[in-house]
Amino acid sequence: MLNFPRANLRSSRFRSIQIGILVPILILFATIFTPAQGISDRAAVTVDSRQIFQVANSAQLKASERRDSINTQLQAAVESQQPPTVKLELRNKAPTIIVNDRYLLTVTQNDTIDGQTTTEQATIWINQLQAAILQAQQERSPEFIKQMVVLALGVIVVAIALHWLFGKIWQRVSLSVTKLQAISTDGEPQSINLLFRSTLFLVRTAMWTIALLYITNLFPLTRQWSYNFTNSLISSLTSPIFSRGTMSYSITSLVILLGFLIGTIVLSGVVTNILRTRILQAMRLSRGAEASISILVKYALITIGSIVLLQLWGLDLSSLTILASALGIGLGFGFQNIAKDFGSGLILLFERPIQVGDFVEVNDYKGTVEQINARSTVIRTLDRISIILPNSHFLDREVINWSHLNPTSRLHLPVGVAYGSDANLVRSTLIEAIRTHPEVLSSPPPHVLFKGFGDSALDFELLVWITTPERQLLIKSDLYFLIEAAFQQHQIEIPFPQQDVHFRSGSLPIQLSPELEQAILAFSKNVDRHRS
Repeated sequence: MLNFPRANLRSSRFRSIQIGILVPILILFATIFTPAQGISDRAAVTVDSRQIFQVANSAQLKASERRDSINTQLQAAVESQQPPTVKLELRNKAPTIIVNDRYLLTVTQNDTIDGQTTTEQATIWINQLQAAILQAQQERSPEFIKQMVVLALGVIVVAIALHWLFGKIWQRVSLSVTKLQAISTDGEPQSINLLFRSTLFLVRTAMWTIALLYITNLFPLTRQWSYNFTNSLISSLTSPIFSRGTMSYSITSLVILLGFLIGTIVLSGVVTNILRTRILQAMRLSRGAEASISILVKYALITIGSIVLLQLWGLDLSSLTILASALGIGLGFGFQNIAKDFGSGLILLFERPIQVGDFVEVNDYKGTVEQINARSTVIRTLDRISIILPNSHFLDREVINWSHLNPTSRLHLPVGVAYGSDANLVRSTLIEAIRTHPEVLSSPPPHVLFKGFGDSALDFELLVWITTPERQLLIKSDLYFLIEAAFQQHQIEIPFPQQDVHFRSGSLPIQLSPELEQAILAFSKNVDRHRS
């Protein structure tokens, strides 16, 4: 018989802490990477959900049946709170393990590992059983439970502190990256913000999962709950949900595939931004050319990356041709406008009738083209309002592109002066007034046209050339201020509408009798007398 001294409480607590740290990590790795397993010929013997060793099938019983019987015996030995007595006996020339004078198991040749004999294997298992039962009994003592409660509260406090610290770190890094992204793309980097929020959520979730699993592994009762929960979770996540050929796919594999696809999209965006900020800008290309090349590269990387990932995952895309054809027909009928806008977006990218940075006028909107996406185009108006228009609007309707090929454009400023003004003086005054404006081109030179004689004024039209069509309203306002000041200096009057009223004398068409005329005169005299 082999008897062992009771281990002290400190070593037991240290071992519990080690197991509490390792078990959650192993469970997480097992949850993610463990493939679906078939029926094994071995079963794990546990004490309080801690594996001690594995038993194999015997001539009479399956491994799972032997495991259930052994675990029941060990649980009874732990709950007895008596010092365990584990010994080795030979029965029918086979080593047999006895716990508290009760039969536990017979070690067979199938149970041995690493070329050991059955007696050597039984001796090793006896040592492991003795230590496991002692530890399980000590973990049920009041002193141990109090210490574990304190440790659990400390773990919760540390988890709360890490939760707050992760938020601060992510916020600081996110602000730094967002500023750089905003400078490089001249817009709001929604994808980067989403990426940071998602990673922060995943890190916090993983941290709290590890903390909760660690706490549940400190106590024997909750450890059993955690063991059952993780086993069910791992089984659910790793069990095949569908098969295709020789490949089987579980929830875990699909989640990993989805994560790789999202990573491909994010990585494509990062590569595109680097291409635009580090390479295309150094090549001195126009803003529209940079946007077109960046969008094409981004979509090409996403498409190629997705195809490669699906092929590596064992999904033969050639077998999906029929499904894709049927889906394409359905999309053609159900999403005609979307397909039309997408096709229009490709035409805009390749033909480039409008580009990012152009000042355009479409429908009743005037503004600068900020983005050309796959389905829509974003225009920033002069009031700093973003207008999102479908791409088909730029092909189906008339669009005025003030910046197309050459941004130089001419402004028309109608001016009226009062009759009697010197026309030559008006012309020279207009030319001199606008020459001081820095945004008016001297070549081509400005012109003044005499449009004709209006109802109230002599009508002139001032023609000037500019290279900033997006500022045409401000330039017109500045020029009118200069013209008004020049007219006052040269005493040129600005007219106002006039109307002439002509009165013609004659007799009334109604002839009054002499008696009525006398009565009216008498009445008027009476009224004048009363007034005086």
